[in-house]
Amino acid sequence: MNEPVTPVDPDVDVHAPAMRGELRPRAWPVLAAISAGGVLGALGRFAVSVALPHGPGGFPWSTFLVNVSGCLLIGVLMTLIDQVWTGRRLLRPFWGVGVLGGYTTFSTYVLDIHTALRAGAPGVALAYLAATLVAALPAVWAGGALTSQALAIARRRSERRRQR
Repeated sequence: MNEPVTPVDPDVDVHAPAMRGELRPRAWPVLAAISAGGVLGALGRFAVSVALPHGPGGFPWSTFLVNVSGCLLIGVLMTLIDQVWTGRRLLRPFWGVGVLGGYTTFSTYVLDIHTALRAGAPGVALAYLAATLVAALPAVWAGGALTSQALAIARRRSERRRQR
């Protein structure tokens, strides 16, 4: 009856402290940043879901809005981290993994598709499936591209001011 538990990652022996990165003292601030950011992101997602509720066969606007806006913000954030805020160790874990990871919800995206199908709304499920992919992927690109352009404009203006 008691079958042995198979580890999630068979390459890691969870009983060997040397293989447990989260046990290292340097990892605790990163884990704390992710946790704190995750709470904020999840609260933001919850607020949107309360503001925009939907029935089982309705288009899940709240999840759509959260995922598309989250993707846009991920593009903005990663560009800022790469071009402006370099070398800040806890910035990406807090904002990227924590806040935006807790805010976006692609697991709920899949659940919403399944729920619409079970509610007899295959058109809604298909439209939502396609609309999210068509909107979310370009949103990441747009966030990064627009932020890069804005930073380039700001640098040019700053350079012109220095030359005066």
